[in-house]
Amino acid sequence: MSTNGKTSRILQFMAPGERRQFGIETPFQRLAWQMQDILGDRGILKEVVHAGEGPPVPRHASVSIHFSGFIEYSDAPFETTSHLKYPRMMKLGRDVTLYGLELGLLTMKKGEFSRFLFNPKYAYGILGCPPHIPPLATVLYEVQVLDFLDSAQVDEFMDLSMAMTLLQNRELVEKEEKKRVDEMKLPLLLNLSLTYLKLEKPQKALCYGQKALDISPQNTKALFRCGQACLEMTEYEKAQDYLTLAQKKKPFDPDINALLKKLAICYKDYLDKERDMCSKMFPGFKGMKK
Repeated sequence: MSTNGKTSRILQFMAPGERRQFGIETPFQRLAWQMQDILGDRGILKEVVHAGEGPPVPRHASVSIHFSGFIEYSDAPFETTSHLKYPRMMKLGRDVTLYGLELGLLTMKKGEFSRFLFNPKYAYGILGCPPHIPPLATVLYEVQVLDFLDSAQVDEFMDLSMAMTLLQNRELVEKEEKKRVDEMKLPLLLNLSLTYLKLEKPQKALCYGQKALDISPQNTKALFRCGQACLEMTEYEKAQDYLTLAQKKKPFDPDINALLKKLAICYKDYLDKERDMCSKMFPGFKGMKK
């Protein structure tokens, strides 16, 4: 095909001013006459081929579209999704890289098929995109909106979910950190309890033994230390409670069993002394003894 002696291939690389000089009306110029100026600066022109339904695509939507991009005098698209059966969802403001295409999508509805002409300002600019798109190129896009999802609420939900995940991870880390600290504190508390027993300060020994039990309630060493402290303070019932729990954990532990025997002896001596005291205070008490 030729126009005023100029082949279509040559026309493709002629600047718009040169075309006007030769009085040539290009295919894009003829198409532009039947298109709507959607911004008012003739930077984006639109022709609705097949109308869609419902509201237009929201600003923060994720869209599923088929599109093909053409430069003038070229029958083959320089990019297309026509070979994809299920094109991926594209997030506006992130995945749609052509500024004019994103603005055009905001005017479309679900199921709509439209053509757009984007001048260089809204397409590939002064430099174009070599080797496929020449400088200062106006491009034609054919676009069909298959579906869209107003993802602003989804994004809020995802942000909230991420925040909750981060919080849970933080709590998990803090819990693990506390666990590691407690594991380091436990032997120290047990040693302090033993030290105060040796210093004959059973109340202090019991205090540190109970702190060890706060960290590890079933720890037999902590139960044993508390039993020792209570025995030293002649709190026999408490001593028996601690030592009985320890014995359940380690029924054949010689130290625990030995201390239980000592507890039984001490408690018997205590009862005998109480009985003797009562006998002295109440002479008739012996007669009550079975």
